[in-house]
Amino acid sequence: MDIDIDLADDTAAKELFKGQLTLASRVENNELVKHLVGVYFQEIPEDPITGLAAVPCIVSGEEPRRDRALELGYFKIDFLHLDLLSKFKSKKEMRTLLRTPPDWSMLENPEIVKRIFHIHRHFDLVYQVRPTSVDQLADILMLIRPNKIGLLHKYLKNPADVKEELCTKRDKTDLRLSHAIPYAMLIVLNMHLLKRELDGITTRDN
Repeated sequence: MDIDIDLADDTAAKELFKGQLTLASRVENNELVKHLVGVYFQEIPEDPITGLAAVPCIVSGEEPRRDRALELGYFKIDFLHLDLLSKFKSKKEMRTLLRTPPDWSMLENPEIVKRIFHIHRHFDLVYQVRPTSVDQLADILMLIRPNKIGLLHKYLKNPADVKEELCTKRDKTDLRLSHAIPYAMLIVLNMHLLKRELDGITTRDN
């Protein structure tokens, strides 16, 4: 099992769960080093020198890739560090913005798309799909995966024809729908922030 949770910064998880978690580890160049975002809430053996999980979840260069900790029954939770979340005053503010449609025309501007979480390198695809909903943004996030991009032509003709295949995880690089929807919601929040910034610039210029 692999669970991802988004937090504002690297220290948030440690502060929230002080003394209740063990930092995940990986092996790189034959050394045990910290996994970038993973933690365990189970009692997992700790390396006495580093304080990290003694069982690594990744060994660099190992093929086929194995999660050794998972094989022993430990499941890792990834606290993803999103500075975007620190831009909002409260959860209530974010919920309100998520209920408010963003200015979808912003996605027709390549300079704006360059500044948006997850899709900044995919303007051509975004422009072809021209999303006007969270669901369509989620589709884009799944389409940019190398194993799914071949569905684009059919998707543009009729999204419903390829929706099931688009949402089916067949390759380790495929994005699950359960991940795509939250990421799409983050893009909406990102768009609202950019809109505020742009409106502010326009107001000052006037």
